[in-house]
Amino acid sequence: MAGAGRRSGQDTKARIQEVALALFTERGYESTSMREIAERLHITKAALYYHFKNKEDIVVSLFGRQMAAVDDLIDWAAGQPPGPDLRREVVERWIALSTELGVRMFRFAMTNQHVLRELKPRREGAFERFQVLLDVITDPDAPVAEQLRTRMALLSVQMCLMAGRGLDVTDEELTGAARELSLELLGPPAGAGTGAGTGG
Repeated sequence: MAGAGRRSGQDTKARIQEVALALFTERGYESTSMREIAERLHITKAALYYHFKNKEDIVVSLFGRQMAAVDDLIDWAAGQPPGPDLRREVVERWIALSTELGVRMFRFAMTNQHVLRELKPRREGAFERFQVLLDVITDPDAPVAEQLRTRMALLSVQMCLMAGRGLDVTDEELTGAARELSLELLGPPAGAGTGAGTGG
C-alpha cells in the first residue's frame, strides 16, 4: 500500500510539473500564479503546496528531472557494447527525451530567459553530461569525419529545436524531422544493404 501511495504522489508531482510548464510557456512565468496551476489541475492549493512550496521550486524540479533523465541515458549507454547500433539507439533515446520534455523545456527557456537568469535553477554539469554521452558513443579510433558525424547527429537534435522556432509545425513534426536528419548523419544501420543482388 505504501508503494502505491508513493506512486500516486509521484504521478501527482509529474502532473503538476507538466501543467505548470505549459502555463509558464503560454502565459509567462511571472503571470502564472500557484492558484492558477491548482485550478488547471482541479486540485486544492493545499495539495499543490504539499508537493511544491512555490513556482521556483517547480522550475528547479523540472531542470532536475531533465538532468536525471540524461544521467539514466548515460548509465544505460555506458553498459552497452560500443558500435553503430549503440549510436543509433542513443540518438533515438535522445530524441525521445526531447519529445517527452525537451521541446517544452526549450520553449519555456526561450520565452522566460530573464526569469531563469534570476532563478538560476541548478543546471550545473549539463554540458559535462552531454560531453560524457558523446564520449560514450564516439569511437576514438574512427576517422575524424566519422567521429564528427556521430557528434553532429546528437547535437543536431538541439540545433533543430533552435532552428525550428517560429515554424508553423507541431512538436511531433519538429522532432520527427530532427530524428530523420540525425539518423541521416549516422548513415545506414549496420548491415543495411548486405546481400543485395545475391541469389539472382
